[in-house]
Amino acid sequence: MDYTRLYSDAAGESRFEDKPFDFQYIQYAPPTPSFQVSQLSPATHWGVLLLPTGWDGGLHSVPNRQVYFVLSGILEVELTNGEKRRFRPGSIVLGEDTTGKGHKTRVVGDEDLVLATVHLPV
Repeated sequence: MDYTRLYSDAAGESRFEDKPFDFQYIQYAPPTPSFQVSQLSPATHWGVLLLPTGWDGGLHSVPNRQVYFVLSGILEVELTNGEKRRFRPGSIVLGEDTTGKGHKTRVVGDEDLVLATVHLPV
């Protein structure tokens, strides 16, 4: 299972990077049987975002390091070099391009976008 990292390179350009989760077989919630768990990371806040169909955020950076979980709808992210990706329900995006030129985001399709977001420490 992979997630997409959205980050700024040394020149300030936003980039995509596909990264795998590293799972370990552990007993997470004793006395339940063991199962695969990824590395756990600290978080500071969480919430749910609702963006209407047709919403267009223009060019911007993420306001803080955060993970987005797409729950419904389709999110399109476009980099300044023109590369685009669409994220559908089940997608996980790690937003780390807090500086630089940023990226464009749009809600595409005929359904509102619902995202769960978890803010991460800097």
